[in-house]
Formats: sequence, C-alpha cells, structure tokens
Amino acid sequence: MKLNAGQTPVPQENKLIGGKQSSTGLSSAGIDRAQPAQQQLAQLKLGNRESTLAKVAEVLQRKEGGSELILEVKGRSLAVATGDQPPDLKAGDLIKIMRAGNELKLMGKLAASEEAGIAKALAQRLPWQQNLQSGLAQLLNSMNAGLKIAPQPGQLPSSINVQPLPAAARQALEGMLANMAKANGLTPGAGKTKDGLSQVKQWLAESGAFAESRLLQAGSQSSAPSDFKLALARIVTALLAHQGQTPDAFSRLTPLASPDLMHAPLQFPKMVSAFPSQGRSEPASVAQTLRMLAGMLNRITVNQLHSQTLTARSGAEPGAPASTLLLEIPWLTPQQEPRMAQLRMEQYNQESGGKNQPDRASISEWRLNLAIDLDHAGPLHFDVAYRHPSVRAQIWAEKQSTLRQVNEELPLLRHSLIDLGLEVTDLECRRGSPRQTETRLEHRLVDTKA
Repeated sequence: MKLNAGQTPVPQENKLIGGKQSSTGLSSAGIDRAQPAQQQLAQLKLGNRESTLAKVAEVLQRKEGGSELILEVKGRSLAVATGDQPPDLKAGDLIKIMRAGNELKLMGKLAASEEAGIAKALAQRLPWQQNLQSGLAQLLNSMNAGLKIAPQPGQLPSSINVQPLPAAARQALEGMLANMAKANGLTPGAGKTKDGLSQVKQWLAESGAFAESRLLQAGSQSSAPSDFKLALARIVTALLAHQGQTPDAFSRLTPLASPDLMHAPLQFPKMVSAFPSQGRSEPASVAQTLRMLAGMLNRITVNQLHSQTLTARSGAEPGAPASTLLLEIPWLTPQQEPRMAQLRMEQYNQESGGKNQPDRASISEWRLNLAIDLDHAGPLHFDVAYRHPSVRAQIWAEKQSTLRQVNEELPLLRHSLIDLGLEVTDLECRRGSPRQTETRLEHRLVDTKA
C-alpha cells in the first residue's frame, strides 16, 4: 500500500476525502497528501520493518480507478492507495501493517476472533496474579532459608527436609538483584545528566514489559540476563530441572494469586498491600515457589496484555491516547527489601495550528502517572503532563507530614525544571490520592472509561 504523498494537491478544508460525504464525518483535515511519505511515517514514529495496528476509518473508490483507505494509526489519519485489487476490508476493521521503506505492507486483518482473543487472554489471567512485591520478598527469603523438598515415594511426610536454593536458580536471582534499581541509585540532580537518563531507560527496558521483544531481537534468553520476566523464567527452569521435571509440568500448575489484586484488577496504577505481610519466615516448598512464580509471570503478562489492548484501541474514540504502556519496576531499599513502582505512560497526539492551516503538524503530549509507597513517606502519586516546552505536575501524598515536606520542596523542583528549559504551568501537592481510570472488558477489546 502506497501513501498518498505528493500525488494530489491538498484539498480545501470544506471538502471531504475524494469529494464524497464520509460515513464517519472524517474530513481531509490532518491528512496532508502533499507531504512526503517518509515524513508522514516519521511523524508516526514508525521505523522500517516495524509493525503496528491500524483501524480502517473509510474505504473510498478513486475516480482514476483503484481504492483508497483512510487509516487511523497511533491517533493520526493516514490516506493510503491500495492499487487495482483492493483488499477485502471495510470501515471498522483492525489490520496489522508494517513499514517497508516508504510504503506500508498489509500483514493481515485482525479477525473478530483475534480481537476478542486479546481480551480473552487478559480475562483468563486476571484471577491468577501474584503480587510482585511479596513474591520477590519470598524469593529473597529462599536464598537464606532454602526450600522444602517433597519426600520421595515411600518416605513419611515428616521426613521433608530443607535444601539450599539450587545453584542455577540462585545465580539467576542474584543476577536480577544486582541489576535492580536501588533507592540510592539516583542522586539529586542526576536527571540532568546522560548517565541518569541512561539508568532510568535501563530500568524501564528491564522491567519485563519488553521480554518477548528482546528475545525476538537477540534470539536467546542468555542475551538479556537482567530482564525481570526472563530472570523469573530462568528461576523456574532451574527449579524444574532440579526436580527432574520438564517445562510441561509448570504449565499444569495452578498459579498462586494475591487477594489484593482481585479488587479492581484492571485499575492501574493500584497500590498494593502493606510491607509487613510480604514474605515468609519459614521455608516454602518447591511446589509453592513454582506456583508463586507462575502468578508473578501472570502479573507481568497481564500488564503487557493490558497495555496492548489499550494501545490497540487508539483512534477508536475521541481523546483516547495513541499509545499506553503499563509496567511495574522492581527496586530495593537500603535494607535490601524489594519494592515495586507502578508506572503508566500515555501518548496523546494533537494537531498544532489553526483550522485554516493545512500544514498543521502533530504535537505529542506525554502523560506519566507514577505510584510508589515509601516506608516513611507513605503512598505517593505523581501525575505529570509534558507538551514541549511546557510541563505540569501534581503530587498526591496520603500522609500529612509528607504533604508538608513536599510543599517545602516544590520551589526547588520548580527551579530545577526551569533550569532544564521547561515552562512550568502548574505544580502542586495535594492530600489523598487521585481518582484512577478503571478498565472494563468488552466483547471485542478492552475499553477504558473514566
């Protein structure tokens, strides 16, 4: 499929695509046919050989023959020519496209069953999520307390003994902890340096949200030793091998679920249970540990599927973000206790310029929501919106003492943001917690409602 770039003049604002009345009311505003195809694809931030989902907004017949598709891609409208033999598509279809140079290649239509399959996979995993924070605490406990080994056939239950964590599992766990974010990992002012930015980027990349993508790019798990999800998978493999079991045995286990994730399971971010009930003082059995790991892997997969379905709906509703990423970043306190930071990032595409300016460009607004629970400060929520060059932020604190302390530090934060060349339009701290967006499952995909 070729982009309609430089082939026809830009139509006037009051004319619709192809001179026909659009069934969706979509006008030519925002579809610049005079703009080079390479520039249009660059604005979509779609790299060569990169694929994404698109929604067919309109199918139009061209006077000179062939047809034209109006696609909604990452919140933008894109006009593409399909040639003399148009694909079997209609308005409302979701398709997978891939950039091939300056053209778009149709990879296939997302059938109704596939659309529902994404939501079905998400719904199936929702009841079997293990709190990552408490799961990590139990894994750390097993490094010191060991694991209970099930008795061999013919042995009495009382003969159960405790053995150290298998060497391969310990090695995978230690490697993961060595690369995990630390409470003192970023010093004040580190955000202005390239090293600080690289460190944050690494924590995001190793959160487990991109595990499968990293495998496809690298070809083996050994190439990403510090990835959170892949490290958990290596611990599973080591425990199974130590028990003389195959990977099939793991798929038959019932994952352990955390009760605190059953209430509003598709609310993100969502603060988890308090710290004291995280871990066990007594050794867990190998079977319990494997079931817990299954629940932890399910939790990461739920966040991945949730992100995928929210992003797939981009362009389907006015005001919806073009892309959404939900992830949890593990980190360690100075006492080497595990914690989780929950991060939600959304990208919104908006048109700049007035309605009578056909060369309007798309400007992205990034919204970030970070939830973190600190031992002394308590739960904190950060809501940040950035649209170059302006930034606005709200901080929510549940403790009165934390509210007072943050308000004392706000002038310093404002000056730091100004030093970075940003225009601070709003900066305040409030008591309590923000109202979070709840996601509900529908028969086709996941739909967000405020």
